[in-house]
Amino acid sequence: MTQKSSARASRNAANAIARPASPPHQPESGFSYSRGFFEELVDRALAHAKKLGASDAAAEASEGCGLSVSVRKGELENVERNRDKSLGITVYLGKKRGNAATSDFSKAAIQQTVKAAYDIARFTAEDETSGLPDERDVARKQLELDLFYPWAITSEEAARLALQCEAAAMGTSRLITNSEGAGVSAQQSHFFSAHTRGFRGGYASSRHSISVAPIAGRGGQMQRDAWYSSMRDATELARPEAVGRYAAERALARLKSRKIPTTQCPVLFESPLAAGLLGGFVQAISGGALYRKNTFLADSLGKTAFPRHVDIVEDPHLLKGKGSAPFDEEGVKTRARKVVEAGRVQGYFLSTYSARKLGMRTTGNAGGSHNLTLTSRQTRAGDDLDAMLRKLGRGLFVTELMGQGLNYVTGDYSRGAAGFWVENGRIAFPVEEITIAGNLRDMLMGIQAVGADAYNYGAKTVGSILVNRMKVAGS
Repeated sequence: MTQKSSARASRNAANAIARPASPPHQPESGFSYSRGFFEELVDRALAHAKKLGASDAAAEASEGCGLSVSVRKGELENVERNRDKSLGITVYLGKKRGNAATSDFSKAAIQQTVKAAYDIARFTAEDETSGLPDERDVARKQLELDLFYPWAITSEEAARLALQCEAAAMGTSRLITNSEGAGVSAQQSHFFSAHTRGFRGGYASSRHSISVAPIAGRGGQMQRDAWYSSMRDATELARPEAVGRYAAERALARLKSRKIPTTQCPVLFESPLAAGLLGGFVQAISGGALYRKNTFLADSLGKTAFPRHVDIVEDPHLLKGKGSAPFDEEGVKTRARKVVEAGRVQGYFLSTYSARKLGMRTTGNAGGSHNLTLTSRQTRAGDDLDAMLRKLGRGLFVTELMGQGLNYVTGDYSRGAAGFWVENGRIAFPVEEITIAGNLRDMLMGIQAVGADAYNYGAKTVGSILVNRMKVAGS
């Protein structure tokens, strides 16, 4: 496989459909506890909190279970089954707050846990911004967002899929000489929560995945890469063979990597990595960073943070969305909105607490963002990865980042990187052992183009992003 073809849009692998050995929907959910049982637990905890003298209280009961299987070099390596449960209770005594949790669902344990939260609240300092959400913000209706697709797969069937994935990787080329293994995971959970400001709600959700990490080359010329597919519905997973082959092609394309001299040049971020830039922006305009003034984007509401052609929308109500939720972790209703419009920041990501700290209103983001999509008004349907490489012209195409080199206070950005050097809009050779550096504020403002090769990475969807100039430190 050529370097150019290995760098094509990753969606080619992600769009292939897996065929699980067993159907994804089963009559039995696989849970040990029912929704009704959880409602009784939560109501019991809230009632005991009020009996002790709590001014307000919130409780949540949850359960998660799943299967994870890993293989390596054609042999089964690990089989893990997980099952956990929890009841958490938060008690308010005016502006004092206490929290405790237990995995014991007995009546005595619940009362002890509520009492523990109550005692913690008694000896906690008052915080004027503490408290449950205002009633006007509480979700009264619960949307059905199609988030639960249990996968009744056995460990033998999961191992077979993982082996198929790894075998496809190893069979792609004789230059694929080793493997860090392949894995299949099937996970599901459900919860019910309520509080004394009128909120009651809960739902079940699932997340399934298949992954592999092949190694190409021998001796000092070995290169590793990986790929995966993750979906709520197992029937939408990429085929194991497609995941394996694509991961192998990525590893092969990195053979004969070289260093490059230190330079300044445009940088094209592959779409999965571009989602990380979006994540950095989200963190910078999230409540905790804002009220502590620990962000380079403090007081950015209504101000320009991107070029005028860039928009960012949040839609918590996408069916099957990985970041979908009818309400946030506080029971606040979620809503679709424009976070950035024509480059200007239109909204922050706030919980009830952080909003009060800022003298603002919650945005329904306790627990994080929901289904963010970054787009450019300049993007055309034909702006695939090849087109983005042509727009890059001469510079660096980044396919891997290492380290956590972002200072949110200053915006300074520095990450280890690997990828490809591009000349005349075409991949020339792979590069490694380099560092890319800049300032995230300048990088966001320096976005020249966003590709049509949109990729969904968790709760974020974005195409490849071309930044006009960064420092690349090499040999």
